[in-house]
Amino acid sequence: MQRLTFLCIMKTNCLFALVAFFIVHLTYSQSTKKDTLTEIKLNLFKEAKSEFSYFERKHGRTVATKNGKMHFLEFGEPTGIPLIWIHGSYTNAYEILHIVNQLASLGYYVIAIDYYGHGQTEIPEHEVSLYHVADDISDMMVHKGLEKAVIGGWSRGAYIATAFYDAYPQKVLGLVLEDGGSVAFNHHYHQLSVQELDEKLKEIFSSNFSYPSFETEFEAYQYYYDTTRSDSQFELLAWIKQDDEGRWTICPAVDHLFHMDNSISFEETILRPGKANLFARSLAFIEPEIIYRNLNVPMLILDPVSENDPFPNEGKNIHLKDQHPELIVHRLYQDTGHNLHFEAPENFVEDLQSFLDTIRKYWQMD
Repeated sequence: MQRLTFLCIMKTNCLFALVAFFIVHLTYSQSTKKDTLTEIKLNLFKEAKSEFSYFERKHGRTVATKNGKMHFLEFGEPTGIPLIWIHGSYTNAYEILHIVNQLASLGYYVIAIDYYGHGQTEIPEHEVSLYHVADDISDMMVHKGLEKAVIGGWSRGAYIATAFYDAYPQKVLGLVLEDGGSVAFNHHYHQLSVQELDEKLKEIFSSNFSYPSFETEFEAYQYYYDTTRSDSQFELLAWIKQDDEGRWTICPAVDHLFHMDNSISFEETILRPGKANLFARSLAFIEPEIIYRNLNVPMLILDPVSENDPFPNEGKNIHLKDQHPELIVHRLYQDTGHNLHFEAPENFVEDLQSFLDTIRKYWQMD
């Protein structure tokens, strides 16, 4: 799981490095030791399939929306404060599995969604935007009988949270924005010179930008399995999907959804978003300074401070907090990269606990 999470972080950061294409061939000439290891992994794979099926029966749900079926996970008591979590790029609802029980024990009723092309939610045939995901979340809230919820997200998911507030402010109890959603997506790129931007794009796309693919689900599972652990790591199966050619990989077709098939398409999103597809265009056009000009709910901004952060937005976040000092809490995570809830889970849970106290007071006042 650490290997998979690392790859998701790197790709989300646009620093995804070339992953070696690796397929294990089972032949009679393999050593007894390798045969034994393969058998162990096959048994773990079977165990993972069984555990994943059980976990989905217990926590997995789907809701029909106007854009298709959206898959989500739910944890905790429905009487708790609803927290709808929106994952980052190339991951899914399972990204907070390592901390979700802690969040539920604090008093959150956690609903973690899969949006288009991730986890178990398909990409619709018609064009969609971040605002279409917001519509799906609204439909899910109606389905669950939730009038309001804390809306939180990481990276691209945080921009969807901002789109949700823009479209449905009356349904928002509070906002949790983890390194995204509080500053315009292209702000950092627009600070670069033409040469610096060109070098950045070359860095991003100089290597294979796609995840490796495999002939079988087992081979993909085996590739991403964290050998430092001994459990089944059933959550890997939420990432591994078949592409149009029947091969197993991670998030097939999402590059196209994000308008990031190549450097030219990504440059369009940055410099000429009018030429990008609707999903990418909606991301580029979100302007938090406008959307949050009349902010009227508590907001928690989680901001990394390190050389590894691809979106150094600390200054802009301080400016936003200054506009609403009574509503915004701005937390700085020193020496962390883009994925705060993975790199600093204890701090993340502590901040969510403090924010829950704020929400409860705000709710009582409201």
